[in-house]
Amino acid sequence: MQKVTVRVPASTSNLGPGFDCLGVALRLYNNVTIARGAGESSSAMVRIAAAAFFKRARHKAFPFSWTIAGDIPAGRGLGSSASVRLGVIAGLNELAGHPLQRREIFEICTALEGHPDNAAPAAYGGFNVVRDQQRQTFTVSAQLHFVLLVPDFEIATEHARSVLPSRVDRLDAVETCRNACAITAAFASRDYEKLRGAFADRLHQPFRKKLIPFLDDVISAAESAGALGAFLSGSGSTICAVTLRSPEKVSRAMLAAADSEGARSILTTADNRGARVLHIRHSAIGIRHSSHGSSH
Repeated sequence: MQKVTVRVPASTSNLGPGFDCLGVALRLYNNVTIARGAGESSSAMVRIAAAAFFKRARHKAFPFSWTIAGDIPAGRGLGSSASVRLGVIAGLNELAGHPLQRREIFEICTALEGHPDNAAPAAYGGFNVVRDQQRQTFTVSAQLHFVLLVPDFEIATEHARSVLPSRVDRLDAVETCRNACAITAAFASRDYEKLRGAFADRLHQPFRKKLIPFLDDVISAAESAGALGAFLSGSGSTICAVTLRSPEKVSRAMLAAADSEGARSILTTADNRGARVLHIRHSAIGIRHSSHGSSH
């Protein structure tokens, strides 16, 4: 029986003003294992991802089973759905003999997600600027820490999008665009101090506060504790702070400000590799880390 595991990083997207176009891969992972042979998935997400792969690869469909294990919380704005879709597609690609390149795997995942800001960092790692299915990727220094405040409740992306207005004020749009450009320049130049004050957003966060009532308090607490800034990760419910120093202090301040039962914090850094394949040999020799194949 052929079996392969794909390790896919979590991602934090939007970064405040970069709505649907900015994302960073994080050192927080899901491992998606695909085994060729009898199996029937109860997950519509997996079935649709598999169908999209076989169609794009022009490969005859074969039965498979799948399992997922890892640390990316579902429904928290950390790219869990992208990790599953990308892991399934990349795993099937490996078992099918690599008919698709990484770019094509990213394109399939983007189409299924409906937006590219989680699919790009999941596939490529690092900080990503995405425009439709075109992306630019920059490595991120390990000196930059990401502090995640993860509440004990989920927010569906569809619901988070439904609260957004159809129109925004022109001046609000200009400020948001200005900040998104500043964030991009800071990551591209690795001059991270320039991130300070650039995460303010007027396109989505003000309208999603009703879903996370402590959002503003947590952001203010993170900044007061020394963070460069903080923002709603994706559509939430996670709030992400970015800091060059004292991540533990920032974490404590965020948890105290949230005062939300069951909330927890995760301290991590950026992943610059993206999805990668772990080949599992049936002979049980061990796990071989590969830099080739569908995930690169």
